[in-house]
Amino acid sequence: MRKLAIGFATALLLASVALAQDDMALLNFVVIRDYNGKPIRNASVVMHPVEKNGKQSRGGLQIKTDPEGKASFDGVPYGKLRVQVLATGFQTFGQDYAIDQPTMEITVKMKRPQGQYSIYEDHPAEKKDEPEPAKPPDKDSKDKPQ
Repeated sequence: MRKLAIGFATALLLASVALAQDDMALLNFVVIRDYNGKPIRNASVVMHPVEKNGKQSRGGLQIKTDPEGKASFDGVPYGKLRVQVLATGFQTFGQDYAIDQPTMEITVKMKRPQGQYSIYEDHPAEKKDEPEPAKPPDKDSKDKPQ
């Protein structure tokens, strides 16, 4: 009877491991430059699980891209995943993905950094707060009594 219980427990454990493996995905990342499509080597790809309430779970994993801008990780559980990509000389990329397929390819197009807004620079397109210049009086208004 004891051997039967141990055998049943072992079979149950193996079945649960087999089912758990079905809910794992292989993610392939390709990190390229937005402006010319060339790969970015040594970019840091950071993955964090996201809870149902939208908050990032504790823990996570970081991988680096190879010279062709590629990185992959096998064993990502199905569900929401927050992906951040950091590379020197580029804006940080961040987006949430729904992991729901056994194999997924995620292409990230990194952009160059944008200039910062400064109040000390002239911004001609944004002259909203300045008063409009006073209109010169009409010629006819001098002759008319007010």
